[in-house]
Amino acid sequence: MSIRRQCELLGLSRGSFYYEPVGETDENLAMMRRIDELYVEHPFLGSRKLVAMLDRAGVTVNRKRIQRLMRLMGLEAIYPKRSLSGAGAAHRVYPYLLRGVEITRVNQVWASDITYLPMRRGFLYLVAILDWFSRYVLAWRLSNSLEAEFCREALEDALGSGTPETFNTDQGVQFTSETFTGRLSEAGIRISMDGRGRVFDNIFTERLWRSVKYEEVYLKAYEDGWAAQESLGRYFAFYNRRRPHQALDYQTPAEVYQAKAA
Repeated sequence: MSIRRQCELLGLSRGSFYYEPVGETDENLAMMRRIDELYVEHPFLGSRKLVAMLDRAGVTVNRKRIQRLMRLMGLEAIYPKRSLSGAGAAHRVYPYLLRGVEITRVNQVWASDITYLPMRRGFLYLVAILDWFSRYVLAWRLSNSLEAEFCREALEDALGSGTPETFNTDQGVQFTSETFTGRLSEAGIRISMDGRGRVFDNIFTERLWRSVKYEEVYLKAYEDGWAAQESLGRYFAFYNRRRPHQALDYQTPAEVYQAKAA
């Protein structure tokens, strides 16, 4: 059986199959995990405040090192600022369409985001696609790089469950790429993108990451990509089908999504 077919059957991106530990020192990996924990708790922290907080905890590190690690992790502090850079001349950035919009039904809005995933040795990136109304995770993928392929694979998987009216992402190159936006346009889906530095434009996905990190990732030390894939598979099954949400009147995301989509 080909590697491509094996990955398709396992729901695993080919990038994850070829995973090799990322070449960072143990010290940097430990630092990245601590940065990730602080960022999940306080997403407004920039490199200066992270240096100060780490120093208060007895960890001495210079700001340039923190900035490099944050770039590697795909993290950016949340604060109002001027637009100093674009997504690249070849990429169109779409407006944010959801300000003031009431979310009243499933498949009204889907959203996607990428987060850093620490392991015992090295790290991966995790992308997920979420239905805003039901909080149902429609698809997810792991990758050892930030190339657009694993996001497109997750999108194809999610579209097997339905078609949203609007799809919201940030302005990352994975989501502004033609391979991603072209597929959304082909399916007749409106494209919405967060403003730069406005992570709370995608608040439901940020809440998902908080749950994933505190209830799964920080409790585990994945040995490799296969272990992460297996463990996260169990977690997302629990999250969708067994974990009640207060905002859903203590129903599960699967109960709400499947009842309303029927």
